[in-house]
Amino acid sequence: MSALLPRVLVVGGGFAGLAAARTLVHAPCRVVLLDRRNHHLFQPLLYQVATAVLNPADIARPIRSILRQQENATVLLAEARAIDRAARQVLLDDGTKLDYDYLILAAGTTHSYFGQDAWARFAPGLKSIEDALEMRRRILLAYEAAEREEDAAKRRELLTFVVVGGGPTGVELAGALAEIARHALRRDFRRIDPREARVVLVEGMPRLLGAFDEELSKSAERQLATLGVEVVKSVRVTAIDERGVTMGAEHLPARTVLWAAGVQGSPLAKSLATPLDKAGRVIVAPDLRVPGDERVFVVGDLAHLETRPDRATGGSTAVTSMLVPGLAPAAMQEGRHAASNVIDLLHGRPTRPFVYRDKGTLATIGRRRGVAQVMGMKLTGTIAWWAWLMIHIVFLIGFRNRIVVLIEWAWAYFTYERGARLSRASAGVSRRSRGPSRAPRAPSAPCGGRPRRGGRPGATRGASRRARRTPTSWARRRARAASCRSRASGRCASRPRR
Repeated sequence: MSALLPRVLVVGGGFAGLAAARTLVHAPCRVVLLDRRNHHLFQPLLYQVATAVLNPADIARPIRSILRQQENATVLLAEARAIDRAARQVLLDDGTKLDYDYLILAAGTTHSYFGQDAWARFAPGLKSIEDALEMRRRILLAYEAAEREEDAAKRRELLTFVVVGGGPTGVELAGALAEIARHALRRDFRRIDPREARVVLVEGMPRLLGAFDEELSKSAERQLATLGVEVVKSVRVTAIDERGVTMGAEHLPARTVLWAAGVQGSPLAKSLATPLDKAGRVIVAPDLRVPGDERVFVVGDLAHLETRPDRATGGSTAVTSMLVPGLAPAAMQEGRHAASNVIDLLHGRPTRPFVYRDKGTLATIGRRRGVAQVMGMKLTGTIAWWAWLMIHIVFLIGFRNRIVVLIEWAWAYFTYERGARLSRASAGVSRRSRGPSRAPRAPSAPCGGRPRRGGRPGATRGASRRARRTPTSWARRRARAASCRSRASGRCASRPRR
């Protein structure tokens, strides 16, 4: 019976895709959620994994666990490569095809280096757990390398951290890097002072946090300055290499560069053969459908929909004025709305246009520092920081995750410690370069501690003879040792070797 129900295929297990799948829990359809990873990631806290506050498992949860109780939902682990709208099929990475009756595309976005993809090697972005762990590795190893470096100029390069992009992610990264240097690592090194680390935040626009009110942007810049972060505005990055960042005619030596400057739509959007914006996002109709296709919806960061915000009423009307922001609350609203429109189509009802309700925007800058605009209110400092903490705990999926994150935050707040500072040397480091190997174990004597007679003076049961023994000789010696243990006198029953 269930095989006759329409299949709704949801591509992407992020905020939008997961919200869409859960909204269809009682719908007369089969829900298939497809994702290339088996977990849902709480991306707003990903920078805390990169800066060693949290572990990856603290902000992720298996998708199968989330949808365990939803009987009409199936989770598939695979990567979608292309979409054939004419055949209503999605081509997977293994060559198989997946049919659908309705498609909700929530594939999200990826890093955008504005046509300079070679920069990705030197300036990693922050979109996945792998990205966060790579950032963490580079940050921690920069301090380790500076501890070993003898040259003062090279040490300054190693202790210079550049964050490109002054949006919420860039501001939060820069603040966290400054706190690592000033507090978490200040007593851990002997040859360097981590507090001498230089953190530079580069923004190409005239102000930070362009989506925030101008007054809050200025407040964020002042709070960053109190942490020692250098803010460079109205300057475009023209080159990035292993030695640093070039901004126009100026070159800033730095060994660690982190990218938070831009995003572009998933490559999957191109296979839809529909108009895209400059960032590669799908320009959707007011009801979130692809124009001209009543069975394909695009939601989340991949959707381009312009609205006019109305913070006084908490909502907006669908007119061309403002792009719906790429935030988790907006993505969840779009996912739920697309699923509701699918339910309407299943029952023969017309779809409804999407109405965006602006619930505010927040950014934390460090310990007891932050900015927020919520329902027309402007918050800064400690109040904004507390609001950020509470809202993110509420949206974090899973009771265990909430408890663990609260404990980690409390530990970091009271001790200034970072509980996830694990890393390792690069894979190219040889065993010899790591220092001498463990000293050989002291040679042991035969049973009862009695030395053997005969042979080379001072010869014992040590490593010098071990290599010459055969399996048979080992067996004989084990038998003699067992015989010694069995005798009450403790004397060896075998005759000494002459």
